[in-house]
Formats: sequence, structure tokens, C-alpha cells
Amino acid sequence: MARVVVTGGNGFIGSHLVDRLLRRGDEVVVFDSQEPHPQIASSWEGVEEVRGSVCSPDQLAAAIRPGVDVVYHLAAVVGVDRYLASPLDVIDVNFTGTRNVLDLAERTGAKVVLASTSELFGKNPAVPWKEDADRILGTTEADRWSYSSSKALAEHLTFGYMRQRGLNASIIRYFNVYGPRQRVSFLVSRSVVRALRGEAPVVYDQGRQTRCFTYIDDAIDATIEVGTRSEADGECFNVGSSDEVAIRDVVDLIVELVGGGVGSTSIDTQDEFGASYQDLDRRVPDTGKVFAQLGWKSSTSLREGLERTIRWARENPWWLEQPEPNAG
Repeated sequence: MARVVVTGGNGFIGSHLVDRLLRRGDEVVVFDSQEPHPQIASSWEGVEEVRGSVCSPDQLAAAIRPGVDVVYHLAAVVGVDRYLASPLDVIDVNFTGTRNVLDLAERTGAKVVLASTSELFGKNPAVPWKEDADRILGTTEADRWSYSSSKALAEHLTFGYMRQRGLNASIIRYFNVYGPRQRVSFLVSRSVVRALRGEAPVVYDQGRQTRCFTYIDDAIDATIEVGTRSEADGECFNVGSSDEVAIRDVVDLIVELVGGGVGSTSIDTQDEFGASYQDLDRRVPDTGKVFAQLGWKSSTSLREGLERTIRWARENPWWLEQPEPNAG
């Protein structure tokens, strides 16, 4: 049994991670600025909840204290709607919060697993991206890149703490994770909610962009491997599916599986959001490293993952009542 802290543990990936850690028999502390949804936390027997912001070292120190073995640092401001609405919050939480986590982990001797993102690579056209691929971003005048830049700085901090101060840490770059509980501002979650409500899902710019969608259970498998295996210490891993699919095809499949016949509608992002929004044509990971070193690969097909997500959504009407943000 390990003593584990999950920052952002009441969020989408964080809550699934907490579920899995509890099933492993770990002692879990959840650090989050928000209360957990009662439907999610009802089965979290024995979980210690610590409320606070990762931007406050004093509040964070109540969770990351001597005796903690691993800190899974998932707390972040994420989602394109939030990049556009609150770029300062994105930078502050993702950068300052990470520095606070690393500082406390160094003092207490805990290992850190930093949740990073495929957004890091920006507009690099040379896919699939290996972990050491170049970053190619747009102008700093576009708020779209605040998240990518803040996460890159978080990675620089993590590597710096490892190399200068001897901190034990690993980095995971998630690629388009989806599944039950996800906030309704991402392609799959928003499209599932709309289709189940009998509304047409929205695609941006005809949905010609391509992505590799990773089911949440697969992402959690990889996260646990990185957090518990010594082979992962000091390393950075891409975690994602290798199946590239057009966004429009994903939406069409969701509509088919829901069976509502609602079709879809397209939005021109330049007309709707202006120059502050910039999208990526392709996002494809090279996952050879995580397979070679940890034996992990994504195993859930898109159809199977969407079927599970839709089935869960039908069984949890509270999730369908979530408000939809203006962008994302």
C-alpha cells in the first residue's frame, strides 16, 4: 500500500485515477479547489479530501507532507474555452501550481508524476510525434497557445528539479483522453451530450482535423504504470492511441451509436472566435517508447470506448444536465 496524493483528483482523469488507486489498496489524499460530485465520490471510502489551490503553498502543504510516496499532479486549467476566457489563470495554475508541487515533493521525498499534454507540440506537421519532437507554436497574441506554453514551462520545471535537485519525477503527455465524467467542453463529451439531448453536435471547420482518441481506462493504466514502475523514473512518455481519425468521423460515429439521427452542424472558428483561436490539423503520438519501456499500449477501440461512454451517460442523467460552454 502506498500513500498517494492526487492534485485535481475531483476532475475527469483525476477521479478515475482515484478509483483505480483505491482498488489497488492505496491510501489516497485528494487535493482540489472544488468539491467532488456526490455521484462520483460516494464510493470513495477512506479518501482524505484537502480543499485548496495549488497556487497556495500553505494549502498544498496540508496534502503533500512527509510520508507521501507519489504525487500525481493533475490539477490544471484545461479546455479551449478556458484558454480563451482565462489565459492568466491558465498560466498561473499550470506554472505556479506545478512549481509549488515540485518544491513540496522535493522537501518530503515524494515522487511526482506530472500530467502534461499533446498540445505541447503545437503545429508541428511532422507526425507522429516522438517525445523529443520540436514544438512549433503560433503567435503569443493568440490565447490558444497559453496552455501549451504553460505546460511546456511546467515540464521545464520538472526536468530542472530532476537534474539540479535530484527529484524523482516522470511526465505523461496525454493525447485526447475521453470517457465518462468528462467536462462538456471537449469533442466527445459535448457531442455525446448533444446527441442524447436530440441536438446536433457541433464540429469546427467541417471537422477535417484528425486526432488519436484515448479511452480513459487505457490512460489510467498508463498513469499507474508510470507512477509505480522504476523504469519510468526520470522519463517522459506519450500516452495515446495510434489510430488517427477525422473529427467529423468521430461525431458521425457518436450520432450513429446514439441512434438519434440528429446529424451535425459546422462552425467557422475564425468567424466565431476570431484570431485568438487557432486549431491543429493533425495530432498523432509515437508511443513506441512507452511500449518498449513499460509494455503499455492503448487497447480500447474508438467504437468500444464511445459505446461505454454513451451507456454510462444514459445511466447518469445528472451528467447530461451540465451546461455547455461557449467554446472548446
